[in-house]
Amino acid sequence: MRTKRREFLKVAGLGALAFPMAGSLGLPVSQSSAGKGATPGFQALEKDGQRRPNIIVILADDLGYADVGFNGCQDIATPNMDALAKNGVRCANGYVSHPFCSPTRAGLMTGRYQQRFGHENNPAWLPEDTKVGLPLTETFLAKHLRAAGYVTGALGKWHLGAAPCFHPNERGFVEYFGFLGGGHMYLPDEKNPLPVSKTWQVEYRIPLSRNKEAVTHTGYMTDLLSDEAVAFVGRHKAEPFFLYLAYNAVHTPLQAPEKYMARFPHIADEKRRTYAAMNSAMDDGIGAVVAALREHGLERDTLIFFLSDNGGPITVVPCSNAPLRGGKGQVFEGGIHVPFIACWPGKLPAGAVYNEPVSSLDLLPTALALAGAPPPDKPLDGVNLIPFLCGENKTAPHARLFWRTGGGTAWAVREGRYKLLKNTGEKQPQLYDLDADLGEQRDRAAEQPDVVQRLTASFEAWNAQLIPPRWEGPKSARKKQMPRKKEPRHVDPTP
Repeated sequence: MRTKRREFLKVAGLGALAFPMAGSLGLPVSQSSAGKGATPGFQALEKDGQRRPNIIVILADDLGYADVGFNGCQDIATPNMDALAKNGVRCANGYVSHPFCSPTRAGLMTGRYQQRFGHENNPAWLPEDTKVGLPLTETFLAKHLRAAGYVTGALGKWHLGAAPCFHPNERGFVEYFGFLGGGHMYLPDEKNPLPVSKTWQVEYRIPLSRNKEAVTHTGYMTDLLSDEAVAFVGRHKAEPFFLYLAYNAVHTPLQAPEKYMARFPHIADEKRRTYAAMNSAMDDGIGAVVAALREHGLERDTLIFFLSDNGGPITVVPCSNAPLRGGKGQVFEGGIHVPFIACWPGKLPAGAVYNEPVSSLDLLPTALALAGAPPPDKPLDGVNLIPFLCGENKTAPHARLFWRTGGGTAWAVREGRYKLLKNTGEKQPQLYDLDADLGEQRDRAAEQPDVVQRLTASFEAWNAQLIPPRWEGPKSARKKQMPRKKEPRHVDPTP
């Protein structure tokens, strides 16, 4: 017999739980080997036939805010992403903790601002360097969930360190299939027209890995990852699982088979058409994963998060972040404000829109609370979102959210309706009222110096807790070695 939503949350100890920064779950954790860290409440659920929820995180790569139907896209149909929004909660102010790639993933996997441990830049492809990667002092979400008795799997893009010590299997994932670098060609080498002429292109052609064994790249990358996700669900249908499905779509290079290209004859721009085809392939894959859950009777026992790792790179590909200003790499909304959905049929309200700011940092504490995992040994910056998304906690999940890039050359802080930001090379910060001006067009700093002063003080207090970047990004390192050459327009040189 299934419990109702309020009954489930009460039994699980989640009704009024907000994940505190001190790191305490607020749940009575059993240390018995049989429970593997599960709470008595969850053990009781499992005895009554109520399994702890599966957790799936689907992470898109460089997806434009406005390139999904649930955010108003008109020329690219995304019916399966839209179905997640229809059956779940669309977080209208969903953020990631960084405006690009690897640092966002580091924050998501740890529930901590990645600048706390120096992961502020993309790691170069350095398989022999044991210092360039997410520090081993940090514990991954997967490791926490394994301790709670979950089977864990990661698929797709890793980008958290190339040395063996940073491998997914060493960070808590029992199963892994994908590529360890910051990107990859979508098509097998024999079908790839792009020459290998730059270091990053070598990274994009490394062999795929199944756990620690190299495997041959035989099909379209997005389809391969989707097929692997479906198979993972089938293999582990009888046990609680955590699946991290990290597509490299829609990151460059822009490549798509004709079967997806043929869906968009109405798009004249060839690059936009290819981008649309790549997005459509990812949408198909999401639909296949949901269909697998439904086939195995797991749809109502699975929480799915869907989001992008950063905003769309509007200067590189014809994507859209409208109505947001800027894009990938910037602390304007277009770089950090992303499509963001939480879908759990029967537990979270269907078709709801949640307007308070939430963060990718919240995924870890939410998952740990649901799993009844042992408390982390370090303070977290995220919160358990379930009470907020269910409407049981009416307060805002976060008093403030922060961003920092370049060791502090650019930064931002959001507090309620106000956002203060400073771009690289600028002396004075800009202040925006996002409730009235989501597109960040009217700087109110001169009109509201008290708000500027308050938010500046908040940022400085937060910034004082951080450390400098542990390594330079690949792009900065290349600049020191050689003059920069113009990259092909269809390629994003920063994974």
